[in-house]
Amino acid sequence: MAAWFWKGKGEGEDRPKKVNIAEGLWVKCDSCKEIVYRAEVDRAGRVCPKCRYPFRISARERIASIADEGSFEEREAGLRSKDPLGFTDRIPYAERLQAEQAKTGLAEAAVVGKGYIRGRPVVFGVTDFAFMAGSMGSVVGEKLTRATEEATRLKLPLILVSGSGGGARMQEGILSLMQMAKVSAALGRYDQAGGLYISILTNPTMGGVAASFALQGDITLAEPGALIGFAGKRTIWNTVRIELPEGFQTSEFLLKHGFIDRIVPRKDLRTELARIIDYCEH
Repeated sequence: MAAWFWKGKGEGEDRPKKVNIAEGLWVKCDSCKEIVYRAEVDRAGRVCPKCRYPFRISARERIASIADEGSFEEREAGLRSKDPLGFTDRIPYAERLQAEQAKTGLAEAAVVGKGYIRGRPVVFGVTDFAFMAGSMGSVVGEKLTRATEEATRLKLPLILVSGSGGGARMQEGILSLMQMAKVSAALGRYDQAGGLYISILTNPTMGGVAASFALQGDITLAEPGALIGFAGKRTIWNTVRIELPEGFQTSEFLLKHGFIDRIVPRKDLRTELARIIDYCEH
């Protein structure tokens, strides 16, 4: 397989030259729109070498980038979603789940467990956009709740990384919406126990996820250029006919207006988390 790109004009040519490039060697940045060499992106931790925009990564890649090598121990891996409503849109929900599991290699849109960050023990929870846009169904809510309860029991810092653009999962109806309250209640108990909760917002963090656990952190960090909010710009316009400022849902805009605490480049995140844990615990 091959891809085609236009280069500059060759000597004696009247039009740009069309060059055949092996497919998979190059990738287009969603931010600056430049075509960049995939190996350079990978070496930079899945970050654009031109504009430093962080590409979307999987839950497993996210854990590997934050946790000390080999330290992560997954919990609740056996939980599986059911189809209590017998929901069907274009395809039955049960079939959609099977397709997502085959595509991502994940059982659900969240991975939770215990690990270490530069030698500091923590409890992790990560949502993955690749699995149904990271939407929060019953299993995602249950996993995050159990992770929070484990952090409470072990008296460890809790780190939840949000990469969910889908919000609550419509295929599970009210059961999905209930997860917002369930996770929030667990976080409330964790807070009362004196726990440290660090929330990390990545692109995108939207809908019911943003309206619940993602924006309840003691400290809220974000990646550069992340889309963060509840409803999208188009939905807001169609609903209330208000034209909002350009970039009003980016991490940079939210930092400027005091909605998040810090924007941290991906390569610095592990060190920054260790520094925050040390500061808050001593």
